[in-house]
Amino acid sequence: MASSFSLSSLRYADGLLVAGASTLTAILCESLSWLLIYRTPTYKTLRSSIDRASKKLESMKSEDLKESSSSLSSKKSSSKSKKIDRVEAGLKESSRELSMAKFKSGAVVAAVLFVVFGLLNSLFEGRAVAKLPFEPVGFVMKMSHRGVPGTDPTDCSMAFLYFLCSISIRTNLQKLLGFAPPRGAAGAGLFPMPDPKAS
Repeated sequence: MASSFSLSSLRYADGLLVAGASTLTAILCESLSWLLIYRTPTYKTLRSSIDRASKKLESMKSEDLKESSSSLSSKKSSSKSKKIDRVEAGLKESSRELSMAKFKSGAVVAAVLFVVFGLLNSLFEGRAVAKLPFEPVGFVMKMSHRGVPGTDPTDCSMAFLYFLCSISIRTNLQKLLGFAPPRGAAGAGLFPMPDPKAS
């Protein structure tokens, strides 16, 4: 009496299917990004110039801090700050060009994500695909329970699970493959550092 194993017999089959689809979508999107962006000479040149400029800016700022602690003439300090401003302007320009280069393939990646999301949404419409280990707060519950019948706040919709998986898997995949934005790129993260000169 051999029992056959199938994914549908698992307790968390729907959740695993959504997480697997999210992983495959992330791999597909990063492959498309590599094909359209990361392998181009323009991207490689911009990335290396951003890396060089950010290292130069870091060293110039650390030297400026050391020199400001020891009292030097204001003439040297003013020329040093002008050099720093020029390097910062070059870094911002390179970062802007890099963002424009990445924007071109963004439409293709967005189309893939919309198609996969639409497919999964039609497959799991009105079904809870996972159970949350906690009761989410109000605004999170509206997202996590969207389209799921019933009153159990720990039921998780496909959209919420797909969103969480996509964000975490794609970000980590970019870091693993070395496609994460350069450290010094303006707006490299979700919350970029504010410009101290703007205030």
